[in-house]
Amino acid sequence: MDRIIVDFAKECGAVKPMHSVNNGPVYKFAADQRITNVHHYKAAGIPFARTHDASFHSTFGGEHTVDVNNIFTDWSADPTDPSSYDFVLTDEYLRMIEAGGAKVYYRLGSKIEHWSKKYNTLPPADFQKWAVVCEHIIRHYTEGWADGFNMDIEYWEIWNEPDLDPDDSTHKRCWGGTAKQFYEFFCVAYKHLKACFPHLKIGGPACARMYKDWLGGFFTSLKENGIVPDFFSWHIYAATIEENRDAIRFMRGILDEYGFYETESILNEWNYAKGWVGDEWIYTLKTEKGLKGSSFIAATMCMAQYENVDNLMFYDARPCAMNSLFNTDFVFERLKGYYPFYMFNMLYMQDAAVSVERESTDVWAAAAKGSEQNVMLSYYNDDDTAPEKTVKVEFKNVENENGVRLEYYVLDAERDLELVREEVFTATDFAAYIKMPLFTSYLLKIVAI
Repeated sequence: MDRIIVDFAKECGAVKPMHSVNNGPVYKFAADQRITNVHHYKAAGIPFARTHDASFHSTFGGEHTVDVNNIFTDWSADPTDPSSYDFVLTDEYLRMIEAGGAKVYYRLGSKIEHWSKKYNTLPPADFQKWAVVCEHIIRHYTEGWADGFNMDIEYWEIWNEPDLDPDDSTHKRCWGGTAKQFYEFFCVAYKHLKACFPHLKIGGPACARMYKDWLGGFFTSLKENGIVPDFFSWHIYAATIEENRDAIRFMRGILDEYGFYETESILNEWNYAKGWVGDEWIYTLKTEKGLKGSSFIAATMCMAQYENVDNLMFYDARPCAMNSLFNTDFVFERLKGYYPFYMFNMLYMQDAAVSVERESTDVWAAAAKGSEQNVMLSYYNDDDTAPEKTVKVEFKNVENENGVRLEYYVLDAERDLELVREEVFTATDFAAYIKMPLFTSYLLKIVAI
């Protein structure tokens, strides 16, 4: 029998934003054919929405949205002239992210380009001018420049996945130059933006891989330029929770190795992936939109809460093949993968995380206390034939003056976070026994009577 031991007397710091995502809710400002998921998005309590790849989606504004080259379309123009910029559809998109209750996390750069000809992923001709353009984009959204806004956008990320393809590749999907060129580009952009906005968090570059040589060159370049980034962002796609955990530890370790102890580690693309081609890719896409995908999400959130990572941003909430939250065609319909975000928010709303001990290899849990005392757990194993388990959840030092009610909410093949059981306890220590078929997740809420 697997055991999960939750001790509400042992606080473990704040509950972290492990339920952030890439991209915001869908909504058309033009009223024709309007379909929206903004109400479900807001109900999930998503804390941050990264804007990467937004320009793939037509309702967000497509090729007129977010990316630097979509906003500043003529590089012979004056970057200090408001008429050089087209902010209209990006304005609308960022307003919808805020309407969905999330804070914008803005990726400066371009979406990935899978096609044979590259347009916006080539190195800028003038690194300094690119930085000045980004300065004015930031001023538009945070200081009201060019009839702009005073939005609370704290994070500004420079580029995306510059390490995805090697220097000698003929198909560079995110950065068309060499690693050395990118190091120079990043340093120029960072220095300018940090000098303009010392109060904001500037970082990046959303690395795709754990190549120690590439990372070593990048961090050495930063140190030589006297740069300590506010955050370092990176990605992983995996099929096990242990792979995600090991990547978190690797990235924190290499940051510390180079002396970047105060730099935040942000995992801002992650999802289930068995493989990227053939049958494994088809299996991956089907898994991401089903119950197994939801369990992978829930288990990763629980694991990461107790690891040294500062933010998780799931890929993707944009209508696409890898959207695990919403039906791609009918965006207001929630998929199984939506509910772990709602569940984790029930922890995020509390005052502090509390200790969880696991005597299990594949049942993952997280817990928090505040106005409620809540536990989230999920049974995930990449082996689709793993058997049903009985899990004993032991609760210790429960705040219990006049009795508490333990509510069991289940996410499984038939139910979408439905209340299935209630029990009353008058002690401060007690246990619950739960039968868990593979890929089942639970939210356990302890409510004062």
